[in-house]
Amino acid sequence: MEVRLTVIGSSPAWPNPGSAQSGYLVEGPGKLLLDCGPGVLARLREDGVRPDAIAITHWHLDHCGDLIPWAWLNAYSPEAGQTRPELWLPPGGEQELETFTSFWGVPRMWERAFELREYAPSKPFEAAGFTVEAVQLPHYAMQAFGFRVRDPERGRVLAYSGDSAPTDELATLARGADLFVCEATLADGTTDGELRGHLTAEEALAAADGRILLTHRPVELPSPDGVPVAHDGLVVEV
Repeated sequence: MEVRLTVIGSSPAWPNPGSAQSGYLVEGPGKLLLDCGPGVLARLREDGVRPDAIAITHWHLDHCGDLIPWAWLNAYSPEAGQTRPELWLPPGGEQELETFTSFWGVPRMWERAFELREYAPSKPFEAAGFTVEAVQLPHYAMQAFGFRVRDPERGRVLAYSGDSAPTDELATLARGADLFVCEATLADGTTDGELRGHLTAEEALAAADGRILLTHRPVELPSPDGVPVAHDGLVVEV
């Protein structure tokens, strides 16, 4: 099969009506889910999809919030123990999960649900049959990454921004990709403050090196002429 992207959730930090938040399923040698925001797990269960691996760009809840109900699903539901996907986390991620555990009070909730892994910046790792490279990007004052996902057999490359301020590293992430999935949260001509964390559509397009799919975009903002914008359920070939 060719490499295929299914948009599970495409909303920004506040959900668009009827939309899940960030979640992008890449299928080729295996099934790799990029981010897992609120609403994503329900959509996957509705379609009977079981990813082989999940990779998280950063710890804002619109990108990782459904990891918590996923842990309940894998630990305590009638489906408990049926699958334990790999969960690839930013550096220090296992300690972040331990902090979450202190809120919820359930020891070993993560280990029962996932095979925990941590990636390192710019060091390729294998997940669901893909080769993935995490590129560190500026997102306010927090640690955040974008991903380059390569199918080693077909050579197809998908780049995914996660959340990012304008930066040369974003163009590096996108360079040579067959598809660049890039957030465009802000209206053109605006910023989100002195310490930037998001992009306008103009800034996303400036970083692109070919085919682009804008995402993480509020429904209140217009779509740029001739530029595709992601919506939940969209399926595209990479």
